[in-house]
Order: sequence, then structure tokens, then C-alpha cells
Amino acid sequence: MTQSSRSSRLVLGTATVATGLIAGAFYIFACAVMPALARSDDRVYVEVMRDINEVIQNPVFFLSFLGAPALTAVAAWQARGRDHRGWVWAALAASALAFLVTVVFNVPLNDALTRDGDPGALREEFEDPWVAWNVVRAVLLTVATGLLVKATGSRAAGSTR
Repeated sequence: MTQSSRSSRLVLGTATVATGLIAGAFYIFACAVMPALARSDDRVYVEVMRDINEVIQNPVFFLSFLGAPALTAVAAWQARGRDHRGWVWAALAASALAFLVTVVFNVPLNDALTRDGDPGALREEFEDPWVAWNVVRAVLLTVATGLLVKATGSRAAGSTR
């Protein structure tokens, strides 16, 4: 195995793990965090979401959140001319769409939640759209993870089957 081959396996594997971690983070919000918060009164809901939005902005999260699409892009470039390239490029497309959903929808909703106002009104503007867009990005990143897993198997087998 060449150094280049080892490097591309490492990048593809790391992209797969990082994408899975972020898919899992969004999944747990969809399955547990947001349903639990839905039971809270408006003031608690807004305070907790503000706290979450603040503490999630940390180096560990950003390393995975930004690293997953970046590593997938590198893996796609490294896969050019190889049998598994279609799986990696499809994963990159799904990952890029999830990133776009986050930047265009979830982050502006998070930002709007920081303004002063009635907690009930803030929650009403935030909750349903944020939850819906979170599910979209969770699904996209779950698909991306599956595609990357398929790419790792196809790369190992040397085919796209």
C-alpha cells in the first residue's frame, strides 16, 4: 500500500467518523433534546436554547462540524478516477446541503432567539421551523454518513457494488 493510498484511506475514514458525529448530534436534538424542551415553559425553553447555542460554539464541535465537509471534500478529490468516487461525491453533496441548511435556516433562527422580547413570542417564531430544519440536516448527514460508509466498503472491495 502506498503512502498516498494510506493517506486517502485515513481521510475517507476520518470524514466518515466526523460526519457520523455531527449527524448524531443533530439526531439527538431531534429525538431527545427538542422533545424534552417542548415540555418546558416558554421562559425555560428560550433560556436553555440560548445556553445550548452559546456552549455549542466550542473548538470540539467546530472541529467536527467544519471538519466533516472539509474532509469529505478532500476525500472526493482523492477519489477522482477511482471506483468509489460517486459515493464520496454524493456524500459531499449531502454534507454541503446540510451545511447550507444550518447556515441559511438554523443559525439565523438561533440568532433571532437572542433578541429581547416575550419568551412566548420568541419561542413561537423559533421552535417549529428550527425543529423542522434540524430534521432535514440530520437526515442529510445520516445519508452522507451512509454514503461514506458505502465508499469505504467499495474502496476496500475495489468496486462500486
